[in-house]
Amino acid sequence: MRSIRLPLIGCLLLIVAGMATCRKQDVPPAPVIIEKKAVVSSSTGEIIVPVSWYQLELKLIRETGGFSPPVAARAIAYTGITLYEAVAAGRSLSGQLNALRYVPKPDSWKRYNYAIAANSAMAQIIRSLFPNASAANQQLITQLENDNLQLYADTCHPDVVSRSVSFGRQVATAIHQWSATDGGKDGYLNNFPADYVPPVGPGLWVPAPPAFQRALLPYWGSNRTMVKPFTVNIPPPAFSTTTSSSFYQSALAVYLKGTAQTPEENLIARYWADGGGTFTPPGHLIAIATQLAVERNVSLASAARLFAQVGISLNDAGILSWKYKYKYNVLRPVTYIRTYIDSSWMPTIATPPFPAYTSGHATFTAAAGGILIARFGGNTSFTDQQKVPEGFAPRSFNNFQSMINEAAISRVYGGIHYEFDSESGKQTGADIARRVLDLQY
Repeated sequence: MRSIRLPLIGCLLLIVAGMATCRKQDVPPAPVIIEKKAVVSSSTGEIIVPVSWYQLELKLIRETGGFSPPVAARAIAYTGITLYEAVAAGRSLSGQLNALRYVPKPDSWKRYNYAIAANSAMAQIIRSLFPNASAANQQLITQLENDNLQLYADTCHPDVVSRSVSFGRQVATAIHQWSATDGGKDGYLNNFPADYVPPVGPGLWVPAPPAFQRALLPYWGSNRTMVKPFTVNIPPPAFSTTTSSSFYQSALAVYLKGTAQTPEENLIARYWADGGGTFTPPGHLIAIATQLAVERNVSLASAARLFAQVGISLNDAGILSWKYKYKYNVLRPVTYIRTYIDSSWMPTIATPPFPAYTSGHATFTAAAGGILIARFGGNTSFTDQQKVPEGFAPRSFNNFQSMINEAAISRVYGGIHYEFDSESGKQTGADIARRVLDLQY
């Protein structure tokens, strides 16, 4: 047995693998340590390839300019679809996802190593999706591609290696060409378009303290979704300053929660903040999905399907949430509260620079959570290890719905959303997940 260390992110990923073969079923079990947090055994060992790429992609999201939550969700989605198509996990998503009309297929009667194909495909799509990554991080992409290839190439016939690498790159090229037509290709370059002028009037969004930033991605909601949405969004309560009104009472509830917060509520607000400089809310959710896939020893094909489903859900959650945000342009709690309740009040976490309704975090979490429920079961308990590097203790949940509910209410505890923002976001996310699960895989 040989020990192979992937040094791409320091000690982020250590793989101890036996000799690999060209047949997936022959790859021996491989203990995997993900960020030194959990040791498990993969039934094929091949899941180390996508897991290592998602580890790197999360680093790129943290460190590459312009990867706000919707932009990050878009990258995660195209990465997952590329992986899915590269490993021949089942029925192609071509013809099912909006405007995806062609994806290369492997040649019949020829041998492929699908771990190698997955590796080359993910390397190329991530390289394409993060063109503004630093030179050091671009080098990490090359390094990881080479390291992963060495796990399998030594015991494969050179023709199989070459064919598999070529196929993965062909898939990545096709997916990247499709991605370029969705309306979000250059989002990372223009998060705050100077030509956007927000509407003005009572109850409408204005830049919030303390940063008073311009509106983030006001046109994102017009991007092409990957699946056809069937959600019917319910308008928010009518704006009112009357103390008996639903809107005032919703704002008052945020204010009171912020001024009389329990330590646990404060922890929940901070745990799910995932603000600037982090892997973002979508990154947190794909990280949970990869952790669960490793812990439960899923196959490469099964992992590819899961990651594609989660990614598609996150992408469309970002688009629909941003569509509703700029359709209704609801002012943030901090603006309402400081104007009509307490001029000195500030929320627990920083208010992001876009309208309140609906909650992006609730939408993202309900969309991804709906996929996790379908894959692992509604009564599955788990422990989220993903915030340990940031100084948080692992956080356990009795089921995925508990995670969804906690992430949604965290924004109310944090003082940046009304509860109706979060409830509507949960509904939208659940609808997206159902639509994604209706695809044929």
